[in-house]
Amino acid sequence: MVTVYGIPNCDTVKKARAWLNERGVAHEFHDFKKHGVPEARLAHWAAHTGWDKLVNRKGTTWRQLDPALQATLTDEASAHALMLRHASLIKRPVVEWSGGDVTVGFAPDDWAERC
Repeated sequence: MVTVYGIPNCDTVKKARAWLNERGVAHEFHDFKKHGVPEARLAHWAAHTGWDKLVNRKGTTWRQLDPALQATLTDEASAHALMLRHASLIKRPVVEWSGGDVTVGFAPDDWAERC
């Protein structure tokens, strides 16, 4: 089973979910706003993708953080704590594929090879 993690109002998450639906790919959706960020999964994602790839430094949430708080982001532990406190800092969508692989962001060409 494929699991898509994100925020339902995020345009990229909407595109990703529509893409999966159009291709008949069964998937579950985990809403960060309703269900929070699963802490154990966050560590799993970082192990597969690297913590730096998970942090969305281009988004509104990052830009609204105090520069002093932004400066605390120096390693996996600090990223982990910050992403747990601010779910919108996580680049979306995070997808756990049925084979155990994890991807961050929407990449139709890459996804087509996985489905």
